[in-house]
Amino acid sequence: QVQLVESGGGLVQAGGSLRLACTASGRTISGYAMGWFRQTPGKEREFVAQISWTGTRIIYAESVRGRFTVSRDNAKNTVYLQMNSLKPEDTAVYYCASGPIGVTQIRVNYWGQGTQVTVSS
Repeated sequence: QVQLVESGGGLVQAGGSLRLACTASGRTISGYAMGWFRQTPGKEREFVAQISWTGTRIIYAESVRGRFTVSRDNAKNTVYLQMNSLKPEDTAVYYCASGPIGVTQIRVNYWGQGTQVTVSS
């Protein structure tokens, strides 16, 4: 029983930055990876990034590599997604996720409710 709550979404111009945060509550699972996905209308939810419990193993989707940075603060039960050089195609609802780490992406056991990120031209 884990609840994930995202925050930090909003409207930003292309080239700008946003920092998303996801805080876990309830029965948090030590050792679980945390990750970020995003979804746009008419498309499947897309993997963005994941970070291991220790923060030493990180995987990014090719579309965001070099622009986004994922980090976590286990003392605060929080994972962050720093998004720089945002592009209009980054517009999506961003979802936080928690679960066992995967080779290519997190195996999701828990989802957040999502936070909207809109990047204008």
